[in-house]
Amino acid sequence: MQGFPIAVAGMRIGLLGGSFDPAHEGHVHITRMALRRFGLDRVWWLVSPGNPLKAQGPAPLAQRLAEARRLIRDPRVTVTGIEAALGTRMTADTIAALQRAYPGVRFVWLMGADNMAQFDRWERWREIAARVPIGVMARPGWRMPARLSRAARILAAHRLPESAAPGLAMARPPAWVVVNVPLNALSSTEIRQGGRRILSSSLMKREMR
Repeated sequence: MQGFPIAVAGMRIGLLGGSFDPAHEGHVHITRMALRRFGLDRVWWLVSPGNPLKAQGPAPLAQRLAEARRLIRDPRVTVTGIEAALGTRMTADTIAALQRAYPGVRFVWLMGADNMAQFDRWERWREIAARVPIGVMARPGWRMPARLSRAARILAAHRLPESAAPGLAMARPPAWVVVNVPLNALSSTEIRQGGRRILSSSLMKREMR
């Protein structure tokens, strides 16, 4: 599959999706935390072609990919525009396509706790939960809203303890874990408004797809 990341059956790969407009050190931090806390072999940054829920589109895909690749040079991390190649825009479609393309790979969807709080608003969110385990990274002020959210209540029976996080990729979905990581509330939106600065103390807020 030319242009697709390389992966073999049995690998544990975290999927971090978003517009990355722009990518910043917060994305790097949450990625490294996810690699360690969830026992992942790789993390793929899925730089989306565009967000269908946003009226104003992001910077061109090629520009966002180039910026992200300059920012992170960890060999365990692949920055990819695979959604454009697959022709998918919704997370459920992307995951389904990746599972078809990479049989035997153990994917984990990564998200911030703020996204868990609104997960029930995502297109076909139940399908996402049924397809892959979900690793939730708690950021300030969002751990409790995430735990009390509608999606969390519906999926309550499938929540694993934080101690189970290292084996999350091997869990049979639906399965999800919330882990605490040192975060702050800065987002890519705020970085854009600040002149596209790269802030070493910032952490990703994944944008709703």
